[in-house]
Amino acid sequence: MALSRVCWARTARWGSVVTHGPYVTRRLQLVRSGLTWEAPRSSKLHLSPKPDVKSIMSYVVTKTKVINGKYHRFLDRHFPRFYVLYTTFMKGLQMLWADAKKARRIKREMWKHNVKFHQLSYREMEHLRQFRRDVTKCLFLGIISIPPFANYLVFLLMYLFPRQLLIKHFWTPKQQIDFLDIYHAIRKHSHPEILCYLEKSIPLISDAGLRWHMTELCTKIQRGTHPAIHDILALRECFSNHPLGMNQLHALQTKALSRAMLLTPYLPSFVLRHRLKTHTTVIHQLDKALAKLGINQLTAQEVKSACYLRGLNSTLIAEERCRTWLAEWLKISCSLKEAELSLLLHNVVLLSINYIGTRR
Repeated sequence: MALSRVCWARTARWGSVVTHGPYVTRRLQLVRSGLTWEAPRSSKLHLSPKPDVKSIMSYVVTKTKVINGKYHRFLDRHFPRFYVLYTTFMKGLQMLWADAKKARRIKREMWKHNVKFHQLSYREMEHLRQFRRDVTKCLFLGIISIPPFANYLVFLLMYLFPRQLLIKHFWTPKQQIDFLDIYHAIRKHSHPEILCYLEKSIPLISDAGLRWHMTELCTKIQRGTHPAIHDILALRECFSNHPLGMNQLHALQTKALSRAMLLTPYLPSFVLRHRLKTHTTVIHQLDKALAKLGINQLTAQEVKSACYLRGLNSTLIAEERCRTWLAEWLKISCSLKEAELSLLLHNVVLLSINYIGTRR
């Protein structure tokens, strides 16, 4: 009886506050069955592990940075030459990974918007072109390291032959200057041979006016004079068909021109001709995109890289002279048609061999 009075008293108290309904009925049933709704327990009784995990992770990261800093100082103090190679290699990996992500983004945008290579902006085209060359060089290292325990030999070869096996990301600043000079010396060695073939082609030119222009151009270059733009463009007809068209070049000419373009000459002539066509076409497309962008929009490093790609040893020349030379190149390149790209290929020699500052 006492229990029933308590229940009815509680019911009367609830009834004075809320209206009767399903909710009240459910509450009454819970009360009768001895169940009650309790307030949420204090957060002190339920500690989340997330703050502890975060603190542990931050502690691990901090300690790792401290240990890594001590390790770097130890290498710098006791093994300075190895430390330079180590830091260069780590930075090179970071730059290569960043290039790969950027190239992937560009390719994804090309596929998404159905854009061709020649429709890209200048910087995107240049990035893809350079990344393809870098990946090809890295692919060779990956192939020779496939056999068991060959990776140790690869590391030794990378240390002994960094210019031949490593891309520029893994070169030290001094190596970048030295190796670019070495590569330019290789292509400069092919210049006399290319000029000799131009002289030999003079009797094969049917037009008398063109023969005279070719003779004058070869004479000026041999005297050390930098040719004018109109001197080169006057010969565009000779390079569109016989005797200096892309398909009429002899095997030895393709080898010499391949060295001038820093391409390997140790391939069959038809392969060399195809590579020269592809390489020159890409440069022509880059020139059109660069002319649309404007040379003034390029940084100093981009200007020097563009000049070096087109045959000028820009490491020895001031930035303003590089911009002037690049402007001359673009005037010639943007005036040429696809059938006249052999002239652009020879322009690597004609326009750069006697430019001011290129001779030591």
